[in-house]
Amino acid sequence: MFEIATHAHASKREHYQELVEQARGLLAGERNLIANAANFSALLFHSLPDLNWAGFYLYDGSELVVGPFQGKPACIRIALGRGVCGTAAQTRQTQLVADVHAFDGHIACDSASNSEIVVPLVQADGSLLGVWDVDSPLAGRFDDEDRVGMEALCAVFMQAVEAA
Repeated sequence: MFEIATHAHASKREHYQELVEQARGLLAGERNLIANAANFSALLFHSLPDLNWAGFYLYDGSELVVGPFQGKPACIRIALGRGVCGTAAQTRQTQLVADVHAFDGHIACDSASNSEIVVPLVQADGSLLGVWDVDSPLAGRFDDEDRVGMEALCAVFMQAVEAA
């Protein structure tokens, strides 16, 4: 049985480094995308403070479709270029949004969300798998350290996808 380690951390960077190691262990040897996405979502949702949603939107060839997540029910489909998730998918760049209400075209799946970070998931062949999306009820919850940490975690997730 996997257990989430809960250690006191000297810094946010160290916390993310520990989460990267936990994610590697959690995903090691498992080939199923949905199982890995579900466990990855649970690991991060329960290990990072001040989150109200953490999960995946998977690209079906025409739009993003909600995948495994932790949190309240979410929007099911998002067009490329629409909202924070669609923008990350279309530009293939991480979107770090301190105030979602100031983001042009923001999709309010949960009115309690005030900040968001979305990392695009691009496969080795350049194709889009989807996006990793994390919301917080706190404005300005995510910073550049979170971007670096989330991108490192998503790299571990994508390594597991590519290994399958």
